[in-house]
Amino acid sequence: MTKTAVAIELIELATDNYQLKGDLTFATVNKKSTQLINFQSVDSTDVISLDLQYLGKIDSAGLALLIEWIKFSRKYHKQLRFDNIPAQLSALAKLSYLSEFDLLTTHNNN
Repeated sequence: MTKTAVAIELIELATDNYQLKGDLTFATVNKKSTQLINFQSVDSTDVISLDLQYLGKIDSAGLALLIEWIKFSRKYHKQLRFDNIPAQLSALAKLSYLSEFDLLTTHNNN
């Protein structure tokens, strides 16, 4: 029996502080996903925090989405900080020859 993918949900906890929930997979990531965070309109701070603690399944499509968000944040001169990066995402990044040090600014990792 196959489980249904859980849609991506972005919850604003405070100004420029978000929590990402759901699955980051080929089944849930699409063109609209790249627009969940409007980096152009963020002007209150240079740092956007994104808590990844409540993510479910993650595959290469999810990693690609996070990389796109990093590109957008740099384009608009913002720092995107990922908090509580799941071990599954860290492993996927390492398999893709991406290191957390080079790609992701991390805090409170498991």
